[in-house]
Amino acid sequence: MFNDLDPVLHSQVRLAIMTLLIGVKSAEFAFLFENINTTKGNLSFQLTKLKEAEYITITKSFKGNYPLTTCAITEKGIHAYENYVQAMDTYFKEFRDRHNDKKRNKN
Repeated sequence: MFNDLDPVLHSQVRLAIMTLLIGVKSAEFAFLFENINTTKGNLSFQLTKLKEAEYITITKSFKGNYPLTTCAITEKGIHAYENYVQAMDTYFKEFRDRHNDKKRNKN
């Protein structure tokens, strides 16, 4: 009935990272940091977890004299994200169906 939830994505920060990356070609570390409520250290740690799962790529370069970290979602990451969203949708649909059944039975 319920699909397993991907433990890599079932983390608030990692899910936020993937949600931001799914709609763009790539994103700089600074952009992710500005849009996710976490520390730089935790963001870096969670990016590493996603990279180890091969859900994202991380490219390190320089912009002028400053280091630049850029992240991009991989095909594997897109597939994992879509499966995760679909699994969560199943949970929410089950809730709505049961909730609506309870409402109907009260009347």
